[in-house]
Amino acid sequence: MLRIISLNVNGLRSAAKKGFFDWFADQSADIVCLQEIKVEEHQLDDPIFSPRGYYRYMLSAEKKGYSGVAIYTRIEPLKVHYGLGWALADTEGRYIQIDFPKFSVASVYLPSGASGEERQVLKYEFMEKFGKDLDRFQKSNRDFIICGDINIVHKAIDIKNWKSNQKNSGCLPEERAWLNNLLEEKGWVDTFRVLNQLPEQYTWWSNRGQARDKNVGWRIDYQLATAGFKDRLLATSVYKDTWFSDHAPLTVDYEV
Repeated sequence: MLRIISLNVNGLRSAAKKGFFDWFADQSADIVCLQEIKVEEHQLDDPIFSPRGYYRYMLSAEKKGYSGVAIYTRIEPLKVHYGLGWALADTEGRYIQIDFPKFSVASVYLPSGASGEERQVLKYEFMEKFGKDLDRFQKSNRDFIICGDINIVHKAIDIKNWKSNQKNSGCLPEERAWLNNLLEEKGWVDTFRVLNQLPEQYTWWSNRGQARDKNVGWRIDYQLATAGFKDRLLATSVYKDTWFSDHAPLTVDYEV
């Protein structure tokens, strides 16, 4: 079995102070993909950031205290890919990938367009370029598991207030159409939804208006897999007993 956890930590040092690494130690995870780490390698001298038995790989943003992705893995990879070879993904630290003999696992953090029109345009640019990379991955002779904060809900079941968010970034028709194309047309597998079709299964909650307490959330964190993993999905869960950030950890178990 291969257990993979994905979480937007909204600051790795902040999550650590909230007990993330204590929880991590009890999860028997093989791979942990993190997004929005907001930290650089030289700032992780404390042993808490180097769990025993794990290799750590990370790509920080050029802008300090911003974005960034990381992967912890118990299995030493054959190769590590830092970025995708184009500016927005690489300078903002939005993609890192580890390769094993037959499959690859990546941590990705798509931009949010919530801060304004300029960032929304950049988000669309990222989606277009990343979509081409995903096409390339599918044509390669290996399977992929893409973990991360996609910052897009797929359907009405994935957000509490569907109608009132139709004009908000993350729920825009163009964004949902892009994600739907990946899942319905191009064959990427939404691993969580294969295993769990229940409503109100969210992974992010606003810090405003008691959203957590009322479960007014969005499902914007995914583990997307190529078709080879579709029949190898064993279990999934979203952990909400302890809050390490404004997102919740998404765990998926795979048969390998």
